Amino acid sequence: MYRKIVGRNPEKETLNSALNSHRSELIAVYGRRRIGKTYLIREFFQERIIFSFTGLNGENRPEQIENFMLKLSEVTSRFAKEDLPENWLQAFSKLKEHLKSIRKSRKKKVIFIDEFPWADSQRSGFLSAFENFWNDYCTTRDDLVVVVCGSAASYMVKKIIRNKGGLHNRITRKIKLKPFNLYETQSFLKYKGIPLPPVELLKIYMTFGGVAEYLEHIAPGDSAVTAIDRLCFQPNAQFENEYDDIFISLFDENSYHEKIISALANGPKKGLSRDELLEALGIASGGSFTKSLNELMLSGFVLKYDAYASNRKTKLFRIYDEFCSFHLQFMTTFKGSKWSQVFQKPAYTSWCGYAFETICLKHVETIKKALKCDQIESNNYSWNNDKAQIDLVIDRNDGVVNLCELKFYNDTFEVTSDYAAKLRNKEAQFRSATGTKKGLYTTMITTWGIKGKHSIGLVTSDITAEVLFQED
Repeated sequence: MYRKIVGRNPEKETLNSALNSHRSELIAVYGRRRIGKTYLIREFFQERIIFSFTGLNGENRPEQIENFMLKLSEVTSRFAKEDLPENWLQAFSKLKEHLKSIRKSRKKKVIFIDEFPWADSQRSGFLSAFENFWNDYCTTRDDLVVVVCGSAASYMVKKIIRNKGGLHNRITRKIKLKPFNLYETQSFLKYKGIPLPPVELLKIYMTFGGVAEYLEHIAPGDSAVTAIDRLCFQPNAQFENEYDDIFISLFDENSYHEKIISALANGPKKGLSRDELLEALGIASGGSFTKSLNELMLSGFVLKYDAYASNRKTKLFRIYDEFCSFHLQFMTTFKGSKWSQVFQKPAYTSWCGYAFETICLKHVETIKKALKCDQIESNNYSWNNDKAQIDLVIDRNDGVVNLCELKFYNDTFEVTSDYAAKLRNKEAQFRSATGTKKGLYTTMITTWGIKGKHSIGLVTSDITAEVLFQED
């Protein structure tokens, strides 16, 4: 049934369970733009979908209802000569009539409403009519799967999953569709006949992340340089306007989303605290800022993570979406340039280190698996004082702390005597500041591994980037 779907194993299990349950199911699916939500639902359910409707972006109720009825006319001629419904209650009543004409059976039938938030235009009554449709009709049958899907994560969470009205506690299953991890990205490109070497794939991932639609445009024979140049820098490039389209399609025009992303891009690579973000924006804390920041986190564009300065714990925010980071760092700055020239600049080398760090944060469970401590509880955070900084700390409950050095390097990384001294200083600073009695294990995570006699007896674990491509 889902032979064309690469990865997404937990999601496929969830959808399969809905097909095999004893009741009708209401499934909420959300995730950022172009992540593959629609493809997943359509490819998984295929011929089981008996009605499918997609909301129109920016249109009002009459246009939405006309679109709804046009889609309904594709599966039944019952309403061909009737006038358009005046409201959504009447429109869903037509859908009920059609469903009643379909014989009940043990085989589940799927109704798919895509871009649900777009259909719920201002004061349209769409949501309340849908609530009535589910509660009044769908729950009386045991052979329906209703899937509601949307890219506006804040809407999907607030209005659907945490609904306090007619849909309160009615969602039977939910799927937050995330970008592919490196393993899934590699599998996806192999399925397309593009078996890239790990380091080239890392460079692709640093630019486009695991967003399925972006990866669709990688072509056989591409290197990271040629793909990035073609898709981002050549005249009329595929993703020339993608950054603007993201914010236009997902967020309100007068919100702080884009300003927050811009402030994070221009701030320290480790991220900014909430107060530092407010200061960078030149505003006081308020509901609009909080709403925008929360929506960016829900949509996967911003990460909030634990950080320690000496012994003081804080929360930092950093850009978590690879394409947004790349766009602001290079597509804006070097617009009109050739990427074959830009990628050789020191700015790209420096940025790769930051991007690699973000990738490692996303794959920390894979790293723990490589360290054989994935079954042990741990707190993961960054740490610094005025004398040392540690990219990733895995503070384990078995009496061990992995102090992880994350290095994106185009060759085997040599641990020189000077670098070894820096690593020892980091251990000493961390132990002194935290007062920990745990064993400190210096862990190197690099693209090609390490070399040099000075690492002996100092580096406990040497992990290469290939580890990040292992299946979770």
